[in-house]
Amino acid sequence: MPARLSSSPQPIRMLIVDDSNIVRRRIERSQQIPDLQVVGSAADGREALEMFRATDPDVVTMDITMPHMDGIECVEKLVQMKPEVLILVISALADKATAVEAMEKGANGFLHKPFSDRQLNEALEELLRGARAP
Repeated sequence: MPARLSSSPQPIRMLIVDDSNIVRRRIERSQQIPDLQVVGSAADGREALEMFRATDPDVVTMDITMPHMDGIECVEKLVQMKPEVLILVISALADKATAVEAMEKGANGFLHKPFSDRQLNEALEELLRGARAP
C-alpha cells in the first residue's frame, strides 16, 4: 500500500527511467505538476537502482524494455527497497499481461507510449491523488 503523501509544500521527488534519452527529456519537460521535482534519470534498471539509492525519490516513471535489467525486475527491486514508492510504468508494450505483471510487482499505474503531455500529467495526477487519499 502506498504511503500517503502530505499536502505540505515539500517537493515530491521523481526519478525518470527509460533507455531513450529523448523520452526521459520529454517526460521531464512535459510534466506540469507544481510540487513534482525531477531528481534524476536513468537509462536502464541497474542505473535506476543506483540513482534510486542516491536520490530517494517518491515517484518513479519506469520503462519496461531496457538493457541490463528490464523494468519489471527493476519495479520489484525498487518496491523491496522502499515499499511506499509510487511507480508509473510508461511503455510501448501494449499487451495486458505486461501491465498486469508490472502491477503485481508493485507498480501503481500504466501509461502507453506514445503519450501526449496531457495523458502524462493525468497519469501522474492520478498516481499522486491515490497516494494522498485518506
